[in-house]
Amino acid sequence: MELLQMQAEELSGKIKSGELGVWEAVSFYKERAALAEPETGAFLTLTEEAALKRRADEVQEGIKSGRYQGSLAGVPVAVKDNICTKGLRTSCASEMLENFVPAYDATVVERMQAAGMIVFGKTNLDEFAMGSTTETSALARTKNPWNVQHVPGGSSGGSCASVAAGEIPLALGTDTGGSIRKPAAYCGVTGFKPTYGRVSRYGMIAYASSLDQIGPVGRSVSDCAALYGIIAGNDPRDAVTSKEEVRIPRTALSDASEAVGRLKGMRIGVPKEYLGEGTQEEVRKAVWEAAALLARNGAVVEEISLPLTEYVISAYYIIACAEAGSNLARFDGVKYGYRAKEAEGLQEMYRRSRSEGFGEEVKRRILLGSFVLSAGYYDAYYLKALKAKRLIKEEFDRTFASFDCLLTPSASETAPEFGTSLPEPLRMYLSDIDTAGVNLAGLPAISIPCGFGGNGLPLGIQLIADRFCEETLFCVARAYEELRGALPAVWEREDAGKAGTRQESRGSRNEKDAGTAGMKKEERRECNAGRGKAV
Repeated sequence: MELLQMQAEELSGKIKSGELGVWEAVSFYKERAALAEPETGAFLTLTEEAALKRRADEVQEGIKSGRYQGSLAGVPVAVKDNICTKGLRTSCASEMLENFVPAYDATVVERMQAAGMIVFGKTNLDEFAMGSTTETSALARTKNPWNVQHVPGGSSGGSCASVAAGEIPLALGTDTGGSIRKPAAYCGVTGFKPTYGRVSRYGMIAYASSLDQIGPVGRSVSDCAALYGIIAGNDPRDAVTSKEEVRIPRTALSDASEAVGRLKGMRIGVPKEYLGEGTQEEVRKAVWEAAALLARNGAVVEEISLPLTEYVISAYYIIACAEAGSNLARFDGVKYGYRAKEAEGLQEMYRRSRSEGFGEEVKRRILLGSFVLSAGYYDAYYLKALKAKRLIKEEFDRTFASFDCLLTPSASETAPEFGTSLPEPLRMYLSDIDTAGVNLAGLPAISIPCGFGGNGLPLGIQLIADRFCEETLFCVARAYEELRGALPAVWEREDAGKAGTRQESRGSRNEKDAGTAGMKKEERRECNAGRGKAV
């Protein structure tokens, strides 16, 4: 159990000191995943044992020779399944790419391996990262480790659930409109979305290219900062990556008293629009309690207004869907991916491959994107959304001229139950109000656990900083983490062997509840509404 409570940097320290072997640590998490996965379903693919053993031995030798001496050397890490891994399936949780095995690694994977980390497996997500609950996955059903009747959030639900269940100490997710921060809040872990252009997207299968960003998920601010330090930096293969120096406040992260000391005089704004109608009362209370805690320790906290927040969702979904329609046009059944059988002619093969290979939510967003880019509607929708995006960014710029950070909810409610979001897509879209503005403006933001709701599910607060001000963000987040104190973790519960609070037994679950990963394609199409129907 000691390993379950160990932060990633501490784990690496014990490995480098010789107190713990690399394979010993990896084997521990293999056993933990084997125990938790039948219930949690966080992973789509686990690295084969032989490959894991080879890599663990290579890292052990590299640590011994001095080749791997970074702060996370020897630590296993999970990777969201829309990030390419050479020789390891990358499916985007879609039938379209169900059997796709990349011939190369994404830049972030290369950098983690160069730092002596070990890719443990690939985690579940909403299909092509399109969703807020991980329910749109075509290949598996991931559950919230705190209560398996509730969703883990999305689209990085598998990454956050795997860390929350203690199956892995660190994971990578992707964030297009809150896809790291929302599931981090729902699962009670820390999730960080860097400044746009801070982390290379080379090898990430794109959803919305102007909004996507890869980021870390971990048990603490310090662990997320350490992984960010490894994956961040300029990459010639991604033209939007910045050459700005990557700054991490290492002493403040290691010395909590210094982090708290840096709060003195820090100006923190609380936008009232993020606490309005639709936000649960206990979420509002949690945000103001966090604000009061920071204020008592030297920060200057003030309620502010961001009036353009009401346009965030409209602008975000128009832009995201437009870019999704363009990015997913390549999946046509010709070169790779799902191809419909016995199609008569090229056009029918295109139509059937895309209709059968994509799920309902993906097809909905492609249709919306095609509509807003079509002749006669481009100016009315897409062009206006781009103008709104610019105005929203300028509003944040004006705000950060006076404030160091903003404090908001990470999500306006605790994790909903399964089946309550997908039947109402608009409700699912509106739930991104707390996070999507950050992506439109290209800002860094972090979600930190702050307690629990009345239903026993985690709550999260979000801290937002100006572009390239990750150093400030980590300092405030680490200070809050220290002042907040330790929170119960799901893997520390008495029933931790079952990966969290269980309100249903394995014997009572029906086949649909068990997920769709083991089904044949035809059965999965029946199980997933809208799949297999032409559009």
